Amino acid sequence: MEIHTDQQGIARALELAQQGLFTTSPNPRVGCVISKEGRILGEGFTQPPGQAHAEVQALADAARRGNDVRGATVYVTLEPCSHYGRTPPCADALVRAGVARVVAAIADPNPLVAGQGLAKLKAAGIAVHCGVMESEATEINIGFLSRMRRGKPWVRLKAAASLDGKTALHNGVSQWITSSAARDDGHWWRARACAILTGIGTVQEDDPQLNVRAVETPRQPWRIVVDSELQISPQARVLQGGGTLIVAARPNPEQEAALRDRGADVLVLPNAHGKVDLPALMLELGRRQVNELHVEAGFKLNGSLVREGCVDELLLYLAPSLIGDAQGLFNLAALDSLDEKVKLAFHQVQQIGPDLRILARFV
Repeated sequence: MEIHTDQQGIARALELAQQGLFTTSPNPRVGCVISKEGRILGEGFTQPPGQAHAEVQALADAARRGNDVRGATVYVTLEPCSHYGRTPPCADALVRAGVARVVAAIADPNPLVAGQGLAKLKAAGIAVHCGVMESEATEINIGFLSRMRRGKPWVRLKAAASLDGKTALHNGVSQWITSSAARDDGHWWRARACAILTGIGTVQEDDPQLNVRAVETPRQPWRIVVDSELQISPQARVLQGGGTLIVAARPNPEQEAALRDRGADVLVLPNAHGKVDLPALMLELGRRQVNELHVEAGFKLNGSLVREGCVDELLLYLAPSLIGDAQGLFNLAALDSLDEKVKLAFHQVQQIGPDLRILARFV
């Protein structure tokens, strides 16, 4: 492959960034390509936290190949960092390497960077250009950008339903409305998330593991259960392996102790109505460095999250079937006017096996 335009360079860097989809969080997913006179000298993508960033990987790759990067162009999907974190600044590494030009897809809104990486490169005499394939670069880091800009994760609510919008029969049976292909695809979306959230109703009815099983992943997302009354059984499968966060609305020292004995963490976060303060929870998850939050819950919690403005995107799998009067997707109040409807925009529609997958974003 050769690189002759900035768009080709960033497109290849985005392909590399995809290789870190399941592994880089809480860091952004970044890809980097170094080229000169059309030839690729080195490539890399950000490794798991504490390991090399994409630019350093690409420089090391070029060195392994015996390629001199002086005077080369660097294509990177996010502005090179300018601060010391778990690793030294990538901007400094590029300056030392003697590259001539850096093309970034988007600037980094992290307050520790926020233009300083590009400024450092310019001060060293390196030509800088930012803003190539911005929308594509934004998509791959939509959660990181949300956390940096809003202080909270990008929240994706997943649900599976029939074409008449039902998620379970009148007797509660829901396995399986959609196909195995749709369920496997749902696990891919679980795997890219930092955390998976459900409610106590789902835990009591289905006893889910709430982990990734249908696709290979080097790490499992953090699991979170919204449980206002701390009703969860210490034997629930979602607690297996430890590390699960239980979010309650009122303290219960005895139950909290039993849950902590199972390796769980308990957070008490009430609102004025004796329920879990969901907007406050989103901000807390942002503080805990959750970039993407994947929700798989019942219609009550789904409705609460939507009503309180906590959902950014719906991930809906629709099966080509009708199942009649049964449980719906969301517990939302009746409206008196269509002007009050919750508005969304279709972002993506794709067939997965016999089912449709719809990504729709709140507007």
